[in-house]
Amino acid sequence: MKELLDCGQIVNTHGIRGEVRVVPWADSPEFLCRLPALYIGGAAVRVLSSRVHKGSVIARLDGVDTVEKAMALKGKTVQLHRKDAKLPDGAFFLEDIIGLDVVDGDGRRLGVLREVLSPSLQQVYVVEGEREIMIPAVPEFILETNIEGGFIKVRLIEGM
Repeated sequence: MKELLDCGQIVNTHGIRGEVRVVPWADSPEFLCRLPALYIGGAAVRVLSSRVHKGSVIARLDGVDTVEKAMALKGKTVQLHRKDAKLPDGAFFLEDIIGLDVVDGDGRRLGVLREVLSPSLQQVYVVEGEREIMIPAVPEFILETNIEGGFIKVRLIEGM
């Protein structure tokens, strides 16, 4: 498993003191506010302060104290270190399930999870096998996610 995971993008500066606006690629912007450091280009940058503002995160980063320094980071992807992220029980990083085998309730292999779509509030798993299958990521269809075992067990209905 990768230790550094993409978690957002710096899209602009904020104010005149070098703060940056980060669009989060997480379940919530509050998740990013709990991180002690962000990684930019593989290098750790300590987060001095952060807050949620209009669905984004406004962060003050160590060593970034002018608008010019903040502007140089615009467009950069930020990452988190896996050890810094405290996930609730049963939660996982999407990165960890991409590539897992997908099996039905009888253990028959349907294919491999290739992509997770987020078209609305609910995610959809895209399974590539003999045919492409799109499965809503809800308990009715996702019976088990076993990262250590390398599989996701699903229940399909007619027409899927």
